[in-house]
Amino acid sequence: MTELPGRSRVPVSTQTGPHEQLAVLIERRRGQDYRKPVAPYSAEAFARFAAVCVPGAPLIVDSCCGVGESTLHLAELFSDHFVLGVDQSADRLSRAPALPSNALLLRADMADVWRLLYEGGYRPTHQYMLYPNPWPKIGQLARRWPAHPVFPLVLALGGVIECRSNWRVYVEEFAQAVKLIAGIDARVDEHVPSTPITPFERKYLASGHALYRCGVHVG
Repeated sequence: MTELPGRSRVPVSTQTGPHEQLAVLIERRRGQDYRKPVAPYSAEAFARFAAVCVPGAPLIVDSCCGVGESTLHLAELFSDHFVLGVDQSADRLSRAPALPSNALLLRADMADVWRLLYEGGYRPTHQYMLYPNPWPKIGQLARRWPAHPVFPLVLALGGVIECRSNWRVYVEEFAQAVKLIAGIDARVDEHVPSTPITPFERKYLASGHALYRCGVHVG
């Protein structure tokens, strides 16, 4: 990462395009189920969600939601949906704003939650990956969501899935993974939000970063 004077950081990587091993990883795992055991704290958190939102209800998933600002925005924008925000950091979640009754924040492992949603019969209408940690070093590919073994489950959950980042390569890898796994062409566009919905989006926009977005509808 490189620090702009008095501003936010921009990812620095030797990669100039999608990682050459991404397709290899996806092909190697094809047909394999994601069977990592669910952490007890994730299961306990998910039970709180399942108590207030049943399968079949209109649902939006805000993955790795940080301080929950995006969860609040989505809950206000989609007042007829239930919005689930998930983050692994208790510290970040402790700084979340008050949420309306159609939203809930959980401290849990996001990969666990995706699996529990799928196995529980939940099918979100929308899923958001807003400014995930890009892990830009070339050896960090496996830490990025498009390369993670849970990513086929994310696509199997379906709905409109949107990824945003200030590192174009990350969004291009998202699009490539969607194509390789689901056979759907997805376009990467530059994105200038009229209203930033996460602290990262606001910070990056104020710092003059180019922002990128890829959205895909998986039926």
